[in-house]
Amino acid sequence: MGKIMRFFKECGAELKKVVWPSRADVVSSVKVVLVSTIVIAVILGLLDLAFVTGMNYIF
Repeated sequence: MGKIMRFFKECGAELKKVVWPSRADVVSSVKVVLVSTIVIAVILGLLDLAFVTGMNYIF
């Protein structure tokens, strides 16, 4: 039981050392992820449309 308590105490001590990002950093990172996800989705959608159109034209 002592090892478990020591483990949790050490976890708490390590978490106090962590430098957490500011709210502004998190918001800007989320914006980058959302915009890049949307851009990639649009590109893949256009590629899919092009391939489907090409296949329908061929067959």
